Amino acid sequence: MIELVDTTSSKIAAEFVNARKRAGSPAMGMVMTLLIVVPDEDAEKAMEAAQRASREHPSRVLGVILGDARGKGRVNAQVGSGGGWGGEIALIRLKGEVVKHAESVVLPLLLPDSPVAIWWPTDPPADPAADPLGALARRRITDSAAVGRARSRAIFTQCAAYAAGNTDLSWTRLTPWRALLAAALDQHQLRVTGGCVAAERFSPSAELLVAWLSWRLKVPFERTVSEGPGITEVRMDTREGPIAISRADGRLATFSSPGRPDRPVALKRREVPSLLAEELRRLDEDDTYAAVAKQLVKKKVGT
Repeated sequence: MIELVDTTSSKIAAEFVNARKRAGSPAMGMVMTLLIVVPDEDAEKAMEAAQRASREHPSRVLGVILGDARGKGRVNAQVGSGGGWGGEIALIRLKGEVVKHAESVVLPLLLPDSPVAIWWPTDPPADPAADPLGALARRRITDSAAVGRARSRAIFTQCAAYAAGNTDLSWTRLTPWRALLAAALDQHQLRVTGGCVAAERFSPSAELLVAWLSWRLKVPFERTVSEGPGITEVRMDTREGPIAISRADGRLATFSSPGRPDRPVALKRREVPSLLAEELRRLDEDDTYAAVAKQLVKKKVGT
C-alpha cells in the first residue's frame, strides 16, 4: 500500500497503474468497481469483508471515508493491489469542502465499461438512489442490521425509498430460510392458514420474512420476540398441524412437520463477506425484494 498525501484523483489513478506494474500484471481481470462508504472507525472491518468477497469477484475497491466537511478540501489515500486482494484497492479519506462533492473524486476512478456497486456497511443515506455516490452505482447495498441510529426504523426507511438496484443485507440473510421454507411446502402440499416468525427484538430480517410469507401465502403472519440470536423459529400453520423450522443456537435447526419425525437441518448464521459476495453475483433488479419492500411499507402504514 502506497500512501498519497494531499492528492488528487489523477494521482490515485496513476498509482493504480504503478501498482499493477510492480505486481508484474499490467492487465488485471476486474469485473466491477465496488465503492464502500464507511466511517473511519469501521473502515478496517469493512475492507476486510470486501477483501474476502473480492476473491470471488475481482474488483477495484474504493473505500471512501467522509470526514469533517468544514475547512479546506483535502484528499489522502492508500493505494495498492495484491496482498490477498482479487483486484485493486484504494482507501480514500476526504476532509473539508471536498466531502460535499465526493462523487467528483470517485467518478474518475471507476473502471470504464464495468458495473459499479456501492455498499454502506453501517449508516446508509435515507434514499441511497438519490445520494450523489449512490447515483453512480447500479447496485446499492445497505445493512439495516448494522445501523447505529434509528435502528427500529432503518429497514422501513430503506423499503420506503426503494429504487431498482437497491438491496439490504437483512434480505440476503434470508436466502437459506426462504429456500428451506419453499422446500417444506413442496414436500407438504398443504394449505397454510397462518403462522409466526420468532426473532430477537431488533431483527430487520424477521420483518422482511413476515412480509415475504404474508405476500406469498396470502395469509397473516405474526412477529413474536425471542431471545435470539437472529431468527429462532418460523411456524406455518396447516389443518394437519404446524410446519416449523426452529433454530435456537444460530447454527443447527430442527425441521418439524405433520406425520413425520423431526430432523436436523444445517442453518448457520452467515458472515458479512458471504452476504456481500452473494449480492455482487447479481446486479440487476431483485423483483422479489421490490415486492417485499412494498409489502412491508404497506403493512407499516396500515398499522
